[in-house]
Amino acid sequence: MRDILGVDVVIIGAGPAGLGCALSLLRRGVENLLVLEGSTVGASFLAWPREMRMVTPSFNANPFLQTDLNAIHLETSPADLHGCEHPSGQQYAEYLKAAVRHFAVPVRENQPVTGVHPIKDGFRIETAELTIETPNVIWAGGEFSHPRIPEFEGAKLCRHNSTIDSWDDLEGDGLIIIGGYESGMDAAFNLVQRGKSVAVISTGEPWLNEHSDPSESLSPYTRGRILDALNRFPKKLALQGNTEVVRVTQNEAGYCVELSTGKSFCTAVAPILATGFRSALTPVKELFEWDGGQPIFTEEDGSTTHSGLFYSGPSLVHRMSKFCFIYKFRARFGVVGAAIARRLELDSVPCPEEVARGFHITDIECCTDCECAIDSTAPEFAEVEVVH
Repeated sequence: MRDILGVDVVIIGAGPAGLGCALSLLRRGVENLLVLEGSTVGASFLAWPREMRMVTPSFNANPFLQTDLNAIHLETSPADLHGCEHPSGQQYAEYLKAAVRHFAVPVRENQPVTGVHPIKDGFRIETAELTIETPNVIWAGGEFSHPRIPEFEGAKLCRHNSTIDSWDDLEGDGLIIIGGYESGMDAAFNLVQRGKSVAVISTGEPWLNEHSDPSESLSPYTRGRILDALNRFPKKLALQGNTEVVRVTQNEAGYCVELSTGKSFCTAVAPILATGFRSALTPVKELFEWDGGQPIFTEEDGSTTHSGLFYSGPSLVHRMSKFCFIYKFRARFGVVGAAIARRLELDSVPCPEEVARGFHITDIECCTDCECAIDSTAPEFAEVEVVH
């Protein structure tokens, strides 16, 4: 029987959510903590298509108390590190690794967690090498390793965008993208830039949605790139909204995609699924309470069924509002840090620096009301249809 390691806090996942919480805890003087990473620091970002970029802009305005939107620490900036506004996945992973080195965050890489088991006064965490017992766990696993595959017939004939290393690798023309939100539009833009003809099929029309919350509509960065592509390559990009894929079939000529509108067309290249990802809580879903497909959290982002278990990351939801961007879910780093400090009988008073920089926001109503004082005047997309 192997030894059991005792730790005050175990954080599972060394992406921005896990590392951001670790930095908040270290700031509070919590030293007996451990971050477990199944692969390497920033692994999900390293798996992005090479051309994909952060849609949230990076800018080093930290000295003016406006922390870089993609930063996980008050005094760091990906823009300052790399000198670019929209870092690639590779660049962002390098930023995360630099933060680990600089702040001496205790991370154990290549430790995939095989079990999180509630025990008396805490949890037992299992990896292939370690058995750890702790009163506090932060689940900070990301979504990228849980691609959502639709249930329509023939979905497995398609290729999820998360499996693409580079858009340069795709041969052929007449590509079909299923899904019209951020990842689908990113794929469309990059393929059109490479001279490909692309059709995007979407259940809605996110390119027309002018919701003030970028979690509900296309980000300004994505919207601007797609408008540019439509203006420069009007015959290369077609958008088909308000329809669903009924089935995908394969024959000697390629693939046939049938829509709920009755339309169908064929392509020689496997359709691309840009259908997003399942909840980051999928591996530990039984440890959280759910309302249909939505997890329920306490006011401190904890499990309502298992005391001492917290969540940090893009699957965080409060008041039906999504905290899926880094600048959103980092607003709760200090909240989780204070809750754990209280459990460890340490100082749980909010850190003034975290409050001032938006890393400790307790007013959920403020976070979920994204209405702006001035109405949107974003340019309209021209009506376009898929050409068979």
